[in-house]
Amino acid sequence: MSSEGSILATGLDQQDLDLITAVRRDIHAHPEIGYQEHRTRSVIERELAELGVAFRGGVAETGVVAYLPATEPTDRTVALRADIDALPIEELTNLPYASGTANRMHACGHDGHTAILLGTARALSRLPRPNNVLLLFQPAEEGGAGGKKMVDEGVLDGAFFDAKPNIIFGLHGYPTLEVGQISTRTGPLMASAASLRITIKGKGAHAAYPHQGIDPILVAAHLITALQSVASRNVDPLDSVVVTIGKVISGVAHNVIPEIAILDGTLRTLNQETERIARERIEAIVASLPAAFGAKAEIAWGENPYPVTFNDPDATDHLRGVLRQKLGADQVREERNPSMGGEDFSYYGYRIPACFFFLGLKNSPDHVIPNLHSPFFDFNDAAIPVGIGAMTALAQS
Repeated sequence: MSSEGSILATGLDQQDLDLITAVRRDIHAHPEIGYQEHRTRSVIERELAELGVAFRGGVAETGVVAYLPATEPTDRTVALRADIDALPIEELTNLPYASGTANRMHACGHDGHTAILLGTARALSRLPRPNNVLLLFQPAEEGGAGGKKMVDEGVLDGAFFDAKPNIIFGLHGYPTLEVGQISTRTGPLMASAASLRITIKGKGAHAAYPHQGIDPILVAAHLITALQSVASRNVDPLDSVVVTIGKVISGVAHNVIPEIAILDGTLRTLNQETERIARERIEAIVASLPAAFGAKAEIAWGENPYPVTFNDPDATDHLRGVLRQKLGADQVREERNPSMGGEDFSYYGYRIPACFFFLGLKNSPDHVIPNLHSPFFDFNDAAIPVGIGAMTALAQS
């Protein structure tokens, strides 16, 4: 693509964009999952050091915090966040820069998010800065609650560079929006996300003599079906709740009734009261239904459930105003409904005013990009300058 007016007036040119794209593809080729992002951290630190940007590594184990002070004294600090971790997925894109690590892939675009924030650091290092800017390269978004660990270690409390942010912004690549577009909404943007594990204890037997055993797989099948009643019969139809069992573990052979079955799943809601009701109903079903088959079951909830990603009204209005001027009024879209996906950016928003937004990845209305978490997904490099332009404008506003 062309330099596009010095890459959306960020002070960057095509040579800069080529370098940032190369960094993105390098990170893509070397994916690392949560709290294992050691090489990714080293790439981030290398790029920041070359720019002369101050940073601290090893935050939340493998994260990096960078700081660019305002060019004139001010009390305002703007924080920008990017997640840096990959997923345990086998990549099937066959790209020249595809993952070189088995069962590891940047299937959610965090390589793109990281590149955008590095590009933002490059731009801000050359531009007037009316605000102090704190850049958060956060590990372990994919279930590891890296955002919580960053908050717990004081990134919002002035623990790093004596910079206490007044506001924070984050973005996520979005396959259904076009390049140049962003979307967001005030209030709930993404759901809370809690993981759960149900362990069913039966009695092993020969498959030919099921009456001599207690089949935990049969119990699991009934439990999976019964759990869907939480959404269909226990929650207001106008509310939103998702109960999904995504993993079933049981059995050793086709002719053996096993002793144990394990169900792993997730509960997602848009408000705390709905989550409370859903948890109570799930626990009641798990406690009672297996007993009808002579089995026992117990449920364990995962640590650090992600809260609802809630966009502060003032921060969201501020973002709309800044990005309408930067990208064009028709390019800033409104998300009509929240997503039931989860995001640990939510932890920041429970401490300071925050706004999270989606960044378009499609080249045209007819362009189809594989879904997030697909083994065929790849972040569209054409969206990088748009993301840099948006983040740079927000940092300066």
